[in-house]
Amino acid sequence: MRITADREACIGSGLCVLIEPAVFDQSDDDGLVELLDEGPLTDTVGTVEDAVQRCPAAALGSYPD
Repeated sequence: MRITADREACIGSGLCVLIEPAVFDQSDDDGLVELLDEGPLTDTVGTVEDAVQRCPAAALGSYPD
């Protein structure tokens, strides 16, 4: 699985970070999403998918490898 984050669409809610902090972070400068890992390990796939689906700005995407 590959993860994408559209920083232009991001509203900085931080929900993704709360759901999966091993993959998502927020910039100290502007509060927008930062990817820590574009290809999450298999043990985080479920929570990453949850974060993608719950993003209020639809700024996150996931794609199979």
